[in-house]
Amino acid sequence: MKKRIFALLMVLSALALCLPLPVYAVELPVEAKAALLMEKETGQVLYAENEHENLEPASVTKVMTLLLVMEAIDRGELKYEDMVTVSANAASMGGSQVYLSEGEQISVEELLKAVCVSSGNDAAVALAEQVAGVTELFVQQMNNRAMELGMGDTHFVNPTGLPAEGHVTSAWDIALMSRELILHHPDIRRFTTIWMDTIRGGEFGLSNTNKLIRFYDGATGLKTGSTDAAGYCISATAEREGMELIAVVLGGETSQQRFEDAKTMLNYGFSTYALADVTPEEKPVASVKLGRAPTVEGSLAQSKLLVGKGQAGSLTRTVTLQEDLLAPVEKGQTVGTLTVQSGDTTLAELPLTAAESVERMTWGDLFTRLLRTAVFG
Repeated sequence: MKKRIFALLMVLSALALCLPLPVYAVELPVEAKAALLMEKETGQVLYAENEHENLEPASVTKVMTLLLVMEAIDRGELKYEDMVTVSANAASMGGSQVYLSEGEQISVEELLKAVCVSSGNDAAVALAEQVAGVTELFVQQMNNRAMELGMGDTHFVNPTGLPAEGHVTSAWDIALMSRELILHHPDIRRFTTIWMDTIRGGEFGLSNTNKLIRFYDGATGLKTGSTDAAGYCISATAEREGMELIAVVLGGETSQQRFEDAKTMLNYGFSTYALADVTPEEKPVASVKLGRAPTVEGSLAQSKLLVGKGQAGSLTRTVTLQEDLLAPVEKGQTVGTLTVQSGDTTLAELPLTAAESVERMTWGDLFTRLLRTAVFG
């Protein structure tokens, strides 16, 4: 009954947002406490079970740690080749670790590898301290970023996922931060797709805790986790035919079962859906009355559309532009609509927005234009 209610709500949401697909009350043999399947480009949820239940995420927490590190690298505040001096605090971390020693120097790149492949708690704390100075400030940044992403079920207490009172999230929120990481920081694949490697010049071997990397076609990551309280968890990502999916599993009973649950959702997504590029064949250009520029180009905020597997090759696109567009036109203002159809069925009506602003003509502009018309015709 709960899945049917969820499916009905998703259908209504899809209609309200002009999404192309109904979401059916699919019954999947997923055994974990909570699970969710999301498509990366559109962020559309394809399956969910107990998706907002507050649960411990164990080391899947490190998805947020990795996100903040990659954002610091993008801002130029951190480089892969930067050397990190390991603190006593980082070296003291228990659980999964790469046995960092206090005072040891190791590169950001090797620390990222240690986190992504071996889930090193010591490596995660060393990175957190390098980004924020102290762990407490980094955790504050984690929670602030979670709020920015709309992760309303989440409260972080540490950057590792080691058991701590009040350290909880949900399958929904894990999908949100996983999407943010792989969508905007694809370079993370350099580390999350490693099966076996070494650090410290080959002296210390790493083996990926995510067995899907070796045994699931198209696997791209992302992060496993397990504690006695959290059970077995994973945010699993995989890509086939240009579509990348995120399968989140929380509270699995065994390690193998979490992988089976993730594969079940991924298999369902890849067999049922496809990602279609709906960019118009010709650039939409709308006429602007009394504008300093006579036209403005219409652009799509999202050029990819999630469709049924059998619909991807038979889509038609129709552009409708506003005929009474009057300057001034603001960048991002709606100037038309792109209608996507499969046969006689309308899958989506997507807004075309102004790619740039167009100012209104001044009297001087108008006089100059009239003069040019009179002289040159």
